[in-house]
Amino acid sequence: MKKFLCLLLLCTLLLSSFPARADNYRNWYEVFVYSYKDSDGDGIGDLKGLIEKLPYIEDMGYNGLWLMPVMASPSYHKYDVTDYCSIDPQYGTMEDMRALVEDCHRRDIKIIIDLPVNHTSTRHPWFLDAVYSIQKRTYDSPYLEYYCFTQQPEANHVQVNGAKWYYEEQFAGGNMPDLNLDSEKLYSEIESILAFWLEDVGVDGFRLDAVTSFYAKNTTKNVEFLNKLKASCEKIKPGSFLVGEVWAGIGTIAEYYQSGIDSFFLFPASQAEGYVARATRGRSPAKSYVQDLTNLYETLPGVLLAPFIGNHDTGRAVGSLQGRSLPARAKFGETLLNLIGGAVFTYYGEEIGMVGSGDDPNKRLAMYWSEGDMTQQPPGVTQIEYHFPCAEEQLKDENSILNYCRALNHLKLKVPSIARGKTEFVYSDSNLCVMKKTWENETCYAVLNFSSSKTYEYTLNVPSLTLAGILDASEEKASAVIGETAAAVTLPPFAAVFFTVSE
Repeated sequence: MKKFLCLLLLCTLLLSSFPARADNYRNWYEVFVYSYKDSDGDGIGDLKGLIEKLPYIEDMGYNGLWLMPVMASPSYHKYDVTDYCSIDPQYGTMEDMRALVEDCHRRDIKIIIDLPVNHTSTRHPWFLDAVYSIQKRTYDSPYLEYYCFTQQPEANHVQVNGAKWYYEEQFAGGNMPDLNLDSEKLYSEIESILAFWLEDVGVDGFRLDAVTSFYAKNTTKNVEFLNKLKASCEKIKPGSFLVGEVWAGIGTIAEYYQSGIDSFFLFPASQAEGYVARATRGRSPAKSYVQDLTNLYETLPGVLLAPFIGNHDTGRAVGSLQGRSLPARAKFGETLLNLIGGAVFTYYGEEIGMVGSGDDPNKRLAMYWSEGDMTQQPPGVTQIEYHFPCAEEQLKDENSILNYCRALNHLKLKVPSIARGKTEFVYSDSNLCVMKKTWENETCYAVLNFSSSKTYEYTLNVPSLTLAGILDASEEKASAVIGETAAAVTLPPFAAVFFTVSE
């Protein structure tokens, strides 16, 4: 305990070197390039295809882009890297990547890429050279220290073919040997990789994969290494945005924030048992939401949160929110997600209600642009389902999930206090909630009806209100009558009405 408190104090002092940057409060959009948009007819999504869709992404109100791994890899998912300073040929060339970065920046879209530094592929030249020296019993490879080799195996170790040596592999069966992050020579390589992407290519930061596995079951060392990474990125490109994957509860996530990393994905808000899903399905949904967020803000005060509902590793949002039979629930869930605040992440296809669960490839289906415009499905898919219309059709339907998400994103761009503001709960009962968000000279009020069937009336007793926006999840329309000292609001099921007060 004393050791952790000392680390906590040290990291708190170090945090002052990495000030939070308001520019990272963006509408982030996660893309699996393989399944997004094919430009050359080979059936596999590529960077040129993604560039073609940047106008769509911009129009939807997404101004941050996270790409799952794009580096050379033998797998379809590409988390097993063979060359950290490359683009996988399936996706295009480095010139395509530079063009993507340039076009994103021209549109004021920040771009981050996945960086898996916990492990490489077994086909990485470092690993091949190290294994060869073991098999030949010369042990002279400079890359031996890059991996966690041993002659006394423990759990999650794999035997080297033809030798009584073993290597650590936390992701068992993935042909992804763990890197030895204690090696200073390896860290010099990592710094070169960071510099290549941040300076040479021009990306704005990284999504850090599997940070709890850097040193298995050792939070203290993981935090220390993350602090080291953050310091390196700040030295190379001040303001680089780093967001880490800590698949755990908020207590553990709080420990990882002491590293100085900008943000960590808010897993407690995600999936079928997360804050958002509970608040769209429970008997007292508004009460549940208020309790969860009150606990969240008390546990993680003053940090940049990174909420999401689903991503490439989880079941999709529509399934978690039980939105197949009631699309209004899926729409309203997006509003609840964004009202948490911070850097909100949306997985591609969530904006059109794509579904998928079970095996990983099922969660990474081809983006449904139109009947004749889709990539091939990723290998290993066992179930293909598209419950809602394609993007082309939804763009024409003012009541679609797509147009709801678009309106929500643009409302956030117009009213920055929604993402950045300090939250207060002005009123709540089982089905109604009024949230107040305050940031700089702007105050926003959100009046929400969590009920799936009842219409409510509410009077917001605040003077000088301006209507900022109405989000109707159902086909019934909410309304607001604004007076000098108050606003009378009519809220049909799953409606959200937003007001601002400028000081």
